Amino acid sequence: MKRVAKTVWTLSLVGCVAMNSQFAVAGDSNWYVGGNIGQSRAKIDDARVTTQLLGAGSTTTSITNDNSDNAYKFFGGYQFNKNLALEAGYFDLGQFSFTSTTLAPGTLVGNIKLKGLNLDAIGVLPITEKFSAFGRAGLNYAQTRDNFTSTGAVAAPANPNPSKYDMNYKFGLGIQYDFTGSLGMRTEAERYRVNDGIGNRGDVNMYSLGLVYRFGVKTPALAPAPVPSAMMLEPAATPAPAPNPVTVTVVHPLPRKVTFSADSSVDSLFGFGKATINSAGQHGLDKFSTDLRGANFDVITVTGHTDRIGSHTYNQKLSTRRAEVVKAYLVESAGISSDKITAKGVDGSDPVTKPGECKGNKATRELIACLAPDRRVEVEVAATRTAK
Repeated sequence: MKRVAKTVWTLSLVGCVAMNSQFAVAGDSNWYVGGNIGQSRAKIDDARVTTQLLGAGSTTTSITNDNSDNAYKFFGGYQFNKNLALEAGYFDLGQFSFTSTTLAPGTLVGNIKLKGLNLDAIGVLPITEKFSAFGRAGLNYAQTRDNFTSTGAVAAPANPNPSKYDMNYKFGLGIQYDFTGSLGMRTEAERYRVNDGIGNRGDVNMYSLGLVYRFGVKTPALAPAPVPSAMMLEPAATPAPAPNPVTVTVVHPLPRKVTFSADSSVDSLFGFGKATINSAGQHGLDKFSTDLRGANFDVITVTGHTDRIGSHTYNQKLSTRRAEVVKAYLVESAGISSDKITAKGVDGSDPVTKPGECKGNKATRELIACLAPDRRVEVEVAATRTAK
């Protein structure tokens, strides 16, 4: 019980440290789950087995090892921002064995099974919009179950079925590809440090492929059914008198230029550093799309902007991708031909904030909040006439 209590306390401490980290800022947080399957490979200490048998009066002539098996794991985690996550899971590394043949006719066969729990801190490095690399470091709490059988002149062990629960370190590297904002695929290489029930210490490597699913990331929804409306650039003139009653339709001026906040605390289009439209930001785009229906356009220009945080290359790609996502949304929801909409990104070259207004260059919570007005998407409409 003391060992279990110590493990729970240690895992809780790691979780608290990660959740209170200065990197845990708002903008790109979500829960996720997933699973991996692959192969594990253990290092069996043949020299230690030989020494133990020699101490029991048996001389080893040969040892054969079965040091690989199928392995799998399930995990769940919380992504604090684009660079940091905390992940907990269950793993099963499979079973390994050895067979030692002795000079005095006899054999000793040993088997070990490994499974347990882990808690890791994950550091993420975005490479492109869909590809990212990540590293992990954390703790594993493993259960080891040994089983020994002997034949011939080899004496049976005093305890043929020892087991042990122990906590140790683990680490790993991997890459991830995101098919959508919600679904991604991982490939990983991990190392688990494990101590068994008879004092052996060793490493078990796991190589695996898996899927990860994020909650709370939604794809653009279809716009509501079109509502008939009349729009024109100038207010409608008073209709001429007619012998029959005339119905006058109230018209609304066509929007010429509208700015949408890319990410803020209210109606944000995107999470910080992302280009997938959030459900909270769809309301403004849906209203704008409704106003556009029924008009003929010369051109619609969608321009994506970022703030000055990050490299020029990364921000240029991000601002362009955001503009293209908004263009695709307008084509789908408003029924506008894609050849009438142009999308471009301009990095952070046209900020709204004034020089010197936001101090510092490090991506702190305060600087990110101060530069929020610079992160935006502008939609400019040029129209010559309204549809009849």
